[in-house]
Amino acid sequence: MKLLKNVLFDHSRGLIHMAYDGIAAANYAFSHAQAGSTGNCAKYVRRAIEWGGVSIQHTEAAKNYGAYLQAAGFFEVAGAPVRGDVAVIQSITGHPYRHMAIFDGHIWISDFKQQPGPQGFYPGPAYRAAHPPYKIYRHN
Repeated sequence: MKLLKNVLFDHSRGLIHMAYDGIAAANYAFSHAQAGSTGNCAKYVRRAIEWGGVSIQHTEAAKNYGAYLQAAGFFEVAGAPVRGDVAVIQSITGHPYRHMAIFDGHIWISDFKQQPGPQGFYPGPAYRAAHPPYKIYRHN
């Protein structure tokens, strides 16, 4: 791969991807987080991703971002998250738009700083009780 002004070109596959700075994205999320949920997790996480250098399709619903993240060069991972990873969580009763958050190396952040811990990407007690499925995405 070759890096040209924040753009990666993969000669073997003929793909072009924006270089992603997960640290910059996570720092943006941390510094722009609100005191509590505003119901705008998708907008806040998308802005952080864009601050990290990757353009991504806009939508209000977190439930749409799995495919959009993959189209922007993210891929699904398992295991311990790293700074800049993005979690997309399935819906639960009363929350049809799902949820998404970005990892800053210590905690998950959406439109607010979420609780620490191994499942800190769940935004509140209803999600933590239901344990809905989720996917974590990473960009190289």
